[in-house]
Amino acid sequence: MIKQRSVNQITGIKSSSVRVNRHRADWRGWKFMWPFALVFTFVFIIPILYAIYISFFQKQMVGGTQFVGINNYIRLFHDQQFWSSVGRVALFTCVQVPIMLFLSAAMALALDSMKLHGAKFFRISTFLPYAVPAVVSTLVWGFMYGAKYGLVGSLNDWLGTNLDVLSPSVLLASIGNIVTWEFTGYNMLIFYSSLSTIPHSLYEAASIDGASEWQIVKSIKLPELKGSLAITVIFSIIGSFQLFNEPSILQNMVPGNAITTYYTPNMYAYNLSFAGNQSNYAAALAITMAVITMAIAYAVQLNSMKEQMK
Repeated sequence: MIKQRSVNQITGIKSSSVRVNRHRADWRGWKFMWPFALVFTFVFIIPILYAIYISFFQKQMVGGTQFVGINNYIRLFHDQQFWSSVGRVALFTCVQVPIMLFLSAAMALALDSMKLHGAKFFRISTFLPYAVPAVVSTLVWGFMYGAKYGLVGSLNDWLGTNLDVLSPSVLLASIGNIVTWEFTGYNMLIFYSSLSTIPHSLYEAASIDGASEWQIVKSIKLPELKGSLAITVIFSIIGSFQLFNEPSILQNMVPGNAITTYYTPNMYAYNLSFAGNQSNYAAALAITMAVITMAIAYAVQLNSMKEQMK
C-alpha cells in the first residue's frame, strides 16, 4: 500500500520554517479602502458631526453665537409648524409609496411574463422619467396642471369644467402623481432584476404540474419579491421624508399660499437657514428628521427580516 505524503513533504517546506503571526494586524486591505473612506469622512461624517455641533448653539442679536444646549430641540418639540410638515409628509408616504410600489411590481410582473409585446421599449420608456431631473419634471407637470393653460386648462375649455388640480385640497395628490411618475420605473427595475434570478425551469415545472399563471405569480414570483420590496420601501420612505424639489418649484405656480414655507420638513429647514438666518435651529430640525427617518426605516427592515424568516 502506498503511503500518502503530507503537504509539507510534497512542497518541500519544513513545518518549522512556516511562521504564522497571530498577533500582528494585516492593514493591507485599508490601502484599497482609504480613498473611499477619505471621501466618505469628508462628505458624510464631518457634515453630520458639524450639524450636531451647531445644533447646540444659537445666534443672538447681542453677544453673538452662544451655547444653548438642547434648547433648540425643546423648541422644535413645541413647534406646530414642524409637526404639521411631518404629518404632511407622513400622509404623503402612507398613500403615495404603496401606490407607486404596486404599479412598479405590476410592471415588473408584466415584463417577466414574456407575454408583453415591445418589452424592451416598455422597459426603457418606464425608466426614462427617472433619468429626467426632478426640476424639469416638476416644471413640465406644473405647466400641465395649470387651470388657465396647459393640458388641464385645455380640458376645462373643451369639457366646460372648472377642474383645478393645484387647489389646496388636492395639491398633495398632484405632487404624489409627479413623484410616482418619476420613480415607478426605477423601482420596477429593482423588482424585475429580482424576478430575473428565478430559473425559468421552475416555471416550466409548475406549468407541467397544472399551475395557472396566477398560481405561479402567487407561489413563486411574489415570495421572491420580498427582499426587493423591503429595499424599495426603505428607499421610498427616505425619499418621501426628504420631499423638497416638487413643492418648492410648484410654490410659484400655485395660486395663493397653498404651499407654505413649512410645507415639508426640508422646505422648513431650508427657509429657516437661508431666509430666516436660523441655521442652528435648522440643524436641530435636520438631525431630528434624520433620527425619525432612520427609526422608521429600521422598523421596516426588522419587520422585513421577520417576514423572510417565516
